[in-house]
Amino acid sequence: MDAIRTSIPDVLIFEPKIFGDDRGFFFESFNQRRFEESVGRSVSFVQDNHSKSSRHVLRGLHYQVQQPQGKLVRVVSGEVFDVAVDIRKNSPTFGKWVGVTLSAENKRQLWIPEGFAHGFVVTSDSAEFLYKTTDFWAPQHERCIIWNDPSIGIKWPIDALPSLSAKDQLGRTLAEAEVFE
Repeated sequence: MDAIRTSIPDVLIFEPKIFGDDRGFFFESFNQRRFEESVGRSVSFVQDNHSKSSRHVLRGLHYQVQQPQGKLVRVVSGEVFDVAVDIRKNSPTFGKWVGVTLSAENKRQLWIPEGFAHGFVVTSDSAEFLYKTTDFWAPQHERCIIWNDPSIGIKWPIDALPSLSAKDQLGRTLAEAEVFE
């Protein structure tokens, strides 16, 4: 598994080595030792989540102000455009975003550390999205930044308005949001 730095150095793309032939393929989807060497610290995952969404469903931009979650995300069916936004107030990349296409075909994973808002939009007919988290879901601490905040300027690769949950429709702008010190 190769780790690729993004324009925000703490956000990493993990690209597996795939061994395939006419029977199918094999790859190592997670290796704790290699993962920790790449991120430069010890990380424990406590929860795995799995969602399925249809084309143009946009989930996010989510984060937890207490019990912050680091997330290792991947797609096992379909394709998404996955986004991490740095919301660490004292970070040199505060308010910046990075976006990566994750798909069943490219088998890439994205590491979004604590201190980031996270979201994705489905760009295929449907997609199944898996992610590991470093802390448990705590709905009382969950917050949402609106997907189209002009101060962030995410270039979502969609040609229609996204389908949002009622919760995500109420997202705040970065200027109004609780952020990490």
